[in-house]
Amino acid sequence: MYKMYLKRILDFILALFGIVILSPVFIVVSIGLFFANNGKPFFFQLRPGKNEKLFKIIKFKTMNDKRDAEGNLRSDELRLTKIGSFVRKTSLDEIPQLINVLKGDMSLIGPRPLLPQYLPLYSEEQKKRHQIKPGITGWAQVNGRNAISWEQKFEYDVWYVTQCSFLLDMKIVLMTVKKVFVKEGISQEGQATMEVFKG
Repeated sequence: MYKMYLKRILDFILALFGIVILSPVFIVVSIGLFFANNGKPFFFQLRPGKNEKLFKIIKFKTMNDKRDAEGNLRSDELRLTKIGSFVRKTSLDEIPQLINVLKGDMSLIGPRPLLPQYLPLYSEEQKKRHQIKPGITGWAQVNGRNAISWEQKFEYDVWYVTQCSFLLDMKIVLMTVKKVFVKEGISQEGQATMEVFKG
């Protein structure tokens, strides 16, 4: 009952409430990133959702588009702007995804939506992470986020799919709040983001 109906209702209500409450922060961060990223405060990218259906995720743009002498994008760590680093460390870059939750592309809690090119690389067990909507935060995020291995992350994702409940979601919400304040697991050592998944 909760997974099929109540979760979506709660997602919509809480996402709408969150957008209203966080609107001042949304505006301030948007203005800051507008100037830091040459008029591009938002980042849009295709991600697989429930049943691997693609949707366009919305995030604050924390990295610029600077390229090297050969015309290739520089590393994530080198492109991360000062304000972008702050936005990422405080998890403010996730705020625009509340719009994805309102649209029904995502849930507040679930496995994080990854890149489409990873889809052929998953094992049959790992593919189970797409049986529910992806989330802004999830069991893997409160148990290591980007500081754990891909294998461990997928194990957490699949475990959540099978154990999803109201009480578990409330626990994840509380753990997420704690993680945001202590800034744990935001990136892997020496990198601005998680390393590329290679299967």
